[in-house]
This record gives sequence, structure tokens and C-alpha cells, in this order.
Amino acid sequence: MNVELKDLVVRALEDVKGEAIVCLDISELSDIADFMIVASGNSNRHVKALVESVIGEAKKADAKPLGVEGLEQSEWALIDLADVIVHVMLPKVRDFYDLEKLWSMKPGEAEEKIP
Repeated sequence: MNVELKDLVVRALEDVKGEAIVCLDISELSDIADFMIVASGNSNRHVKALVESVIGEAKKADAKPLGVEGLEQSEWALIDLADVIVHVMLPKVRDFYDLEKLWSMKPGEAEEKIP
């Protein structure tokens, strides 16, 4: 697990006043990454600044992003750092998708029980 990269991302988000930062250990749930970090920005401009902060700090640590999506509208941006996936969203988007709840479920919890 890449705990150092996770901590770097959290510091980069905190440096630009990211809000409601949540780190999820998804290593047992998925092979795509070890950690998922979700944070909120209070405006489109703030979301973009948060993403740019994470990208800048990651590059300084030689952890170049594999992909960045959503910067045009900056309502929901995603940064793929291989072992760490970062979602930065406006609060209304974050509330709607509720990724923290989705990724904290155990397999089978969301299945509807049929009598």
C-alpha cells in the first residue's frame, strides 16, 4: 500500500483548504487502487485549484498522474495516481453520488433481498 502517496494527497488538499476530506482503504474491495480519497471544493474554481495542487505535489514526488478527468466543468474531477484515486467534487455532486457510502459497503450489501 502506498501510504506515503495517500498522505501527500491529503496534505495537498489541506494546503488549498479542501473540505470534508475522506480517505477510504479500498485495497480489500478492488484491484484498481489501495486508497480512494474524496474531498469537496466550494466552487468550480476551488475544485480546479485542489486538483492542480494534488497534481503539482504528486509530480514533485515523481508520482505522475495516469489520468485526470473533469477539469473543464470542475464539478467533479478525478485524478488517477495508480495506487490512489482522488475525487474532488462540489458538495451537491458529492451528496448525489455518495461515493463514501458506495465504497464502504461490503460485497452483497446493496443487493435487494427477494423473498
